[in-house]
Amino acid sequence: MENMFKCSDVDTILQKHNFQATNIIAILQDIQEVYRYLPKEIFQYLSEKLGMSRAKIYGIATFYENFSLDPKGKFIIKVCDGTACHVRKSIPILNKIREELKLSEDKTTTDDLLFSVETVSCLGACGLAPAITVNDQVHGAMTTDKVVELLNSLKEEK
Repeated sequence: MENMFKCSDVDTILQKHNFQATNIIAILQDIQEVYRYLPKEIFQYLSEKLGMSRAKIYGIATFYENFSLDPKGKFIIKVCDGTACHVRKSIPILNKIREELKLSEDKTTTDDLLFSVETVSCLGACGLAPAITVNDQVHGAMTTDKVVELLNSLKEEK
């Protein structure tokens, strides 16, 4: 784990949660906030530190949809494909994002780990359809032109 991740970062998180196995969900959330995903090496380390089996920790991490075992980009783009957004053409927006970032349904994160693209069933922003979020910030009334502008501004921001 020392090669890619700092044990001291994880130890700080564990201290915050008093090394309590009952706080495993909050611990995993904090680790994911630091690394943007749950590295596979983390399971053995947490198992040793918390006295929990790796299988149990892994089971929790894979049960909850919010946890990711794959690296995520700095900018996580979620494209809504709920009814309101779908009817207002969210799929062409999704396709434009994938085209611009050279991503696909199978490849969801850029090689430079700058962008990750996901589809979601609903963002709860139906009045702004079609909507996307970038790191949970809502962008409504999107068009393919607007999404290209947004991507370009995010690339400059990096």
